[in-house]
Amino acid sequence: MRIATWNINSVRLRVEHVLAYLRDVAPDVLCLQEIKCQDEAFPRGEFETAGYNVAVHGQKSYNGVAILSKAPMEWTARLPGDEADEQARYLEAVIPFGAGSARVGCLYLPNGNPLGTEKYTYKLAWMDRLILHAREMLKNEEVFVLAGDYNVIPDARDVYDPALWTGDALYALPTRQKFRELLALGFTDALRATTDEAKQYTFWDYQAGCWPKNQGLRIDHLLLSPQAADRLVGVKIDRDMRAKDKPSDHTPVRVELRD
Repeated sequence: MRIATWNINSVRLRVEHVLAYLRDVAPDVLCLQEIKCQDEAFPRGEFETAGYNVAVHGQKSYNGVAILSKAPMEWTARLPGDEADEQARYLEAVIPFGAGSARVGCLYLPNGNPLGTEKYTYKLAWMDRLILHAREMLKNEEVFVLAGDYNVIPDARDVYDPALWTGDALYALPTRQKFRELLALGFTDALRATTDEAKQYTFWDYQAGCWPKNQGLRIDHLLLSPQAADRLVGVKIDRDMRAKDKPSDHTPVRVELRD
C-alpha cells in the first residue's frame, strides 16, 4: 500500500496538480490538507472519475482535510476531545489492506504563531488531544498511519537555519516536546526510519527565493504504528511537485507498506 500526504494549499486551485499526481504516482491513499473549501465545493467528481473514493471534512476558506482512496473506506471526521472545536483539521478512515485493513489519520495541525497567544495555546491543546486519541487507537494493534502537515520541525536537521526559528511555534521547545511525546507512544517517524540525512524538506515558503535556495522545512510527516512500521518498504519526498507552475508551498511525501 502506498500512502501519501500533501498540504495542497487550496484544492480547487490545484486540481490538475492532484490529478497528475494520482495518474503518475498512483498512491493507494492520498491525504490532503488545507483544502480551503466546504464539503459541497470539493472537486469530488474529478477525483472519482480518476478512480478514487473521497472522504472530505471541509471548512469555508480555511483548513479542511480530505482522503482519497482507491478502495472503499469507512471514515469519521473531527478529533475527539473538544466538541466546541469547529476547525476542520482531522479525518480518519479504515481502508482494506491485504487480508485486513489499515487505519489512516489525515491531520492538519495548527500553526500556533505567534508564541504566547491563544493560537499557541490551541496548538498545544490540539496536540494533547491527538496524543490521547493516538494512544487509544494504538490499543487496537493495527496498521495505523498518522499522516499530514504537523506544523512541527522535529529537530535541527529539519530546517535550513535553526537559529532563525527558535522563536517560532513550529520549532519552539514545547512543540517539539509534544511531538516526541507522540512518538514515545510507539510511533515511528517513517522518513527518519530510512535516513538520517539533513535537508529532507517538505515545505518551502513562497517568499525570498526559498525554493531555488533550498531554504526549506520538514513539517509534513507520516507516523507509523508498530504494525505499520514492520511493513515499511520505503519513503519518498516528491520534490518535483514543488517545481510545478503555481504549486503548493508543500510537496507530497509517501510511504510504501508491504502487504
